[in-house]
Amino acid sequence: MGQLLIFGLGYTAGRIAIAMQAQGWQVRATGSAGDLAFADREAVLAALGAASHVLSSVPPERAGGDPVLEAYGEALQGKALFYLSSTGVYGDRAGAWVDETTPTIAQSGEGRRNARAEADLAWLTMGARVFRLPGIYGPGRSALDRVKEGKARRIDVPGQVFSRVHVEDIASGVVAALVGDAPSGAYNLGDDYPCSGNEVTEHACRLLGLPLPPMETLEEANLSEMARGFYMENRRVANGKARRLLGWSPKYPTYVEGLAGLL
Repeated sequence: MGQLLIFGLGYTAGRIAIAMQAQGWQVRATGSAGDLAFADREAVLAALGAASHVLSSVPPERAGGDPVLEAYGEALQGKALFYLSSTGVYGDRAGAWVDETTPTIAQSGEGRRNARAEADLAWLTMGARVFRLPGIYGPGRSALDRVKEGKARRIDVPGQVFSRVHVEDIASGVVAALVGDAPSGAYNLGDDYPCSGNEVTEHACRLLGLPLPPMETLEEANLSEMARGFYMENRRVANGKARRLLGWSPKYPTYVEGLAGLL
């Protein structure tokens, strides 16, 4: 069995680690839940030397630059590389479908200052398997939790849709790539039903028997710059490549099955 080193053992990578350990792999990781300190260069380099596979879930710095590539890029040579990215690299597509052949905003030159798109491209250049993830939900992080906590919102942005994916489906897709020696390149891991966030919130309210939050305009919502940027983008993410090359299919093909499983 292989030896996997994970940079950034967070919400999603933690589930990948558990799944790989269940397959008999040895897993080491940096991050608050890991056994290595990212800044302990000697220990990390030793772990890299023993690792056959490396997965990074560390996001880029806001000012640009990927912390893992900057600190340990030379030591990654010859390793099977895996990187958790974002479908945000596609930018706004006015509701159109995107797949892995769609240029990212870094590849097209439309957004050279977008740190995530630049990191995505850098990992691809290194020969990594790059997983582009839409809105992630799962235990403790779903519309059900936001509704129960009184934090759910409905914002009126006509025609705005986005894709989402259950954290278990991310883990199964990445595990399939790890154990199956998937070809290098980008893979979208999203469910089969892009839709508005309002639709998901309304369904969560019905499941819980709680009232709908009021509908707000984008101006009334007074969102942070980051959140407002999210509502300015509109796209549907296709997952056909992951299905074909990884043999992957989502256990939760829409939010309906996903929320039912969480309920």
